[in-house]
This record gives sequence, C-alpha cells and structure tokens, in this order.
Amino acid sequence: MATHRLITKVKNSKLLEKEEERRDVGFGTRITNDRGRLMKSDGSFNARRVNGSFWARLDIFHRLTGLSWPMFFLVVFMVYFVVNCFFSVLYMMIGVEHLQGIKAVSTMEQFWGAFFFSAQTLTTVGYGHVAPVGLVASGLSSIESLVGVLGFAIASGLVYGRFSRPIPKILFSRNAIFAPYLDINGWMFRMINESPTELVDVRVEISLSRLETLPNGQRSRRYYQLKLERSQVNFFPLSWTIVHPITEASPLYGATEDSLAESDTEFLVYVRATEETFLQSVHARYSFRYEEVVWGAKFVPMFDSGKRDDIVSVDVQKIHDYEPKELN
Repeated sequence: MATHRLITKVKNSKLLEKEEERRDVGFGTRITNDRGRLMKSDGSFNARRVNGSFWARLDIFHRLTGLSWPMFFLVVFMVYFVVNCFFSVLYMMIGVEHLQGIKAVSTMEQFWGAFFFSAQTLTTVGYGHVAPVGLVASGLSSIESLVGVLGFAIASGLVYGRFSRPIPKILFSRNAIFAPYLDINGWMFRMINESPTELVDVRVEISLSRLETLPNGQRSRRYYQLKLERSQVNFFPLSWTIVHPITEASPLYGATEDSLAESDTEFLVYVRATEETFLQSVHARYSFRYEEVVWGAKFVPMFDSGKRDDIVSVDVQKIHDYEPKELN
C-alpha cells in the first residue's frame, strides 16, 4: 500500500511538472521569435490570421464599431458619396430629362443635378424642385429611398452601438520599474482611470512571457503568473501601483537586464473591472517588453499638493515620472 501511494505521488508530481511546462495564456509555446512583442502597447494582439474565409474576414459590424471616430465618419461619408454617385450614373443612363426641374446643358451639370437629387432621395428630404417623371425614373427613386432608409437605420445602429459600448480609459505608465520594496525589490508599474465614469471591483493579472532553453537545446516560450502584492481593489478613484514582490519563489528572482533581453521577456497585463454607469464588465490589456523596464527607480508621487486640502487630487501627467533609486 505504501509503495502504491509512493508511485501515485511520483506520477502526480510528474503530471504537475508537465502541466507547468504546458502553461499558456493563449499564445502558445512555439512562438520563439524575439523580434516583436506578443501584445502591442494599445492592447491589441500582435498576431495575424491568414487563409480564413472571406465572410469571417469581412465582419463589417465589428470593424466599424472598432474604428476610431474620425475614421468611422470618414467611412460613412465615403459610402454616402459612392452610393449617390452610383444612383447619379443610373439617372444619367435613364436620361436627366426624366428628372423634372433639372436645367443643365453640360454633362457635368447633369451629373451634379442628378447627384443632388439622389442625395435628397436617399435621405428622404425631397425639397420638391426636382421630381422623377415616368415609370423607370420613379421606380429607381423608390428603390433608392428604400436603400436610404435601410442604410441610415444601419448607420444609426452602429452609432448607438459605439456610444453604448463602455470602453475603459485606463492609462498605464510608459515604463515598468524594478524598485526597492520593503526589504527586498519589486517589479511594478502604475495605472489610473482617466474616464469620469468610475470603475469598481478592479482585478489585475500579470503574466510573464519569456524564452527558455530546454534540455534538448530547443528554445520554447514559457509563461508564469506573477503573484501580486494586491491583485484586486473595490474602488479605483486614484492611481494604483501594481507590485510584484521579487521573492525566492518569483520567476524574476535573480533576473538581470541582460537575462531579460536574452530571454525576450514580456509582461502581459490584463485588467478586468465593472463599469459603474451601465454595470457592464470591461477589460483592458497592456504589455511591457524588457526594454521598457527601468532598473533602479521609484515612481514620483502623483498627489497634487497645490489643490484644496479637502479634495484628494492626483496629477495624471505624473503617472510616467520616476526617479533613480538604488535597489536593495
């Protein structure tokens, strides 16, 4: 019986060891290039899918909701312009004489007359000084009116989706630092909520990604979950310094600048929170590569002493500031 328990214990330890080797955060262990980061600084993944289906790549709704506002309005304007040009050409093919009220001689004047009639029809404005004459022109204008109604319904849905989608505006410090922490050292960075909308129940997870040489000489990417001094706060009204104490159990114990560079180390940050206005879960991602880590420094306090004493104020622009500090 004792021998059986010993064999079971050995098997379990080997199983745990294999599980440790297979630990992954979703990028896989075979990514061994050291030329780029796994995650971009804006939180997007530095990965590309190829040979996917056309409809999967198209995904118009996701692409339009994910665009910046200037790019979104540019796309809407371009679609609006192209659709009007398309119907203008059709009206000219029918003949602008079927659009009563257009007094044009040259081809360009006819085009712009048809274009602005198309714009009025597409938006269902209909000023009335131009009207279709005949079955073909009336039928085409009816189809365009339907296209306009459906098109603006889709555009309205996209605008509503963009406004109703809560996006956390969490600002991360440009650099992480190795700083003195109690009687040891710690790896740390700062973040702050820039949005007036409050975040509650904020949780942070940090994964360390680095290349390691296996006994067979092959390079493989390994991932480690960093244990934090505090991984959760109920309220997030001010800045928060995330600290990973570098103890003997830490994967960073004994690390140096050269060792981080040689192993292509990257720190992957994942933040989850609840947005207070809509009570929806939101998340943010960030990453620090080894060259963005400062050795021997401490962050400058962000509290603004020049403000009123009865209000706690922090200077957001100081989130990136640090000063040299000798390590323990």
